[in-house]
Amino acid sequence: MHIIAVGLNYRTAPVEIREKFAFSESDLPNAIAELKETKSILECVIVATCNRTEIYAVVDRPQLCSHYLTHFISRWFQVEKDQFQKHLYTYENEKAIDHLFRVTSGLDSMVIGETQILGQVRDAFLSSQKMKATGAYFNTLFKQSVTLAKKAHSETGISNNPVSVSYAAVELGKRIFGSYVNKTVMIIGAGKMSELTVKHLYANGANKVIVVNRTFERAVELAQKFNGIPCTVDNMLGHLPEVDIIISSTGAPGYVLTKNDLQSHVQKRKSRPLFMMDIAVPRDLDPQISDLPNVFLYDIDDLEHIVDKHLQERRKEAAKIETMIETEIGVFEQWTKTLGVSPVINALQAKASLIHEETMDSMLKKLPELDEREIKVIRKLTKSIVNQVLRDPILRIKEMAGERHGDEALELFTKLFALEETLEQQEQANQLAEEREAGQKALEAKQQLEEKLSVRGLQTADVLAQS
Repeated sequence: MHIIAVGLNYRTAPVEIREKFAFSESDLPNAIAELKETKSILECVIVATCNRTEIYAVVDRPQLCSHYLTHFISRWFQVEKDQFQKHLYTYENEKAIDHLFRVTSGLDSMVIGETQILGQVRDAFLSSQKMKATGAYFNTLFKQSVTLAKKAHSETGISNNPVSVSYAAVELGKRIFGSYVNKTVMIIGAGKMSELTVKHLYANGANKVIVVNRTFERAVELAQKFNGIPCTVDNMLGHLPEVDIIISSTGAPGYVLTKNDLQSHVQKRKSRPLFMMDIAVPRDLDPQISDLPNVFLYDIDDLEHIVDKHLQERRKEAAKIETMIETEIGVFEQWTKTLGVSPVINALQAKASLIHEETMDSMLKKLPELDEREIKVIRKLTKSIVNQVLRDPILRIKEMAGERHGDEALELFTKLFALEETLEQQEQANQLAEEREAGQKALEAKQQLEEKLSVRGLQTADVLAQS
């Protein structure tokens, strides 16, 4: 088995490219379901944030599956490969594991050490797990990455200095206005990013904040926390003449504000500057807005160099996390090496159990005078002998499987105990069980379809005849 990661992020693709590959929350289940059914992809997780779109997969053929994933991205987003392939990166095995650990720990974020990505990776994993798109590898790897990230943030000082995308947006506004005192700020969107932005604004002197959201109740909820003014999307243009700063962070699929929306309102401002910060992906604010006089528009890519001073301190702490990641990669690789041991140990135990039962049957035929108590004692003692004989070989092969030549040790162990036939029988039994499960699912799907058709007054045969 191999682990691969394919994706693009703020380092490899500008925001105008990244926004073309942004999964909406409602689309993710369908995307995961499609990936799950793709040939040779055994497990999958999609991590989609404002700064990255990444697909992690457990595959049996890495090069071919990298092609499958690239084709999936092209087909899903309706973008030709030659328009985005140069922005993609692909990592395999140890590099893919290292990348996931770095992402979850915040070391690969635009704002190094930020903690929001930890929750995003965890939620992405749980979504895939709920859809049964993960198995032994990712159930272990993603839980390990989340645990590592929590440990990294609690045991190092990487989170000590206040640095985040929202913080950077507020800092950029300070560079332009100097102070937020007596400034009116409009926040478009009422999610976690917007709430964090409002906190930073109030900490920096803003005393009038207008919260705009498509769902008015959510705008009211956030506004009440900061004595702000709630507003609907439909009414926000009426507030534009009084606003000095607009910071937008929604999940809208298209532009929330366009150049045409603002044109007449900008004229009423009488040359007063309007600072606009778009920290959403896909972008909320039409890039052509920057053509308007006295309007200063920035997007999320403009934030990268805003907080260098605090990032210097975080980079020192990041070196400690790098060491932690190296250790965790070793732990995961050690675990994967022992995965191959379980079938061999099961085969040895199954063979020993069969020999034990055959020996007991033979003995009972030769000693028919034994009563039930005597048979029970003999069975227990002979079973104990078998277990004690197997104990040391099992412990040794577990140790050897984790060493450099573990595969060779497993192969030799299999030959020494003549386990080939038992392993083959177990494999056939597993395949049969999978086929039965697949057949049961197909039967259930057919029954559900027939029930739906029956409700509509149709019969399956009629539908087939029509097709």
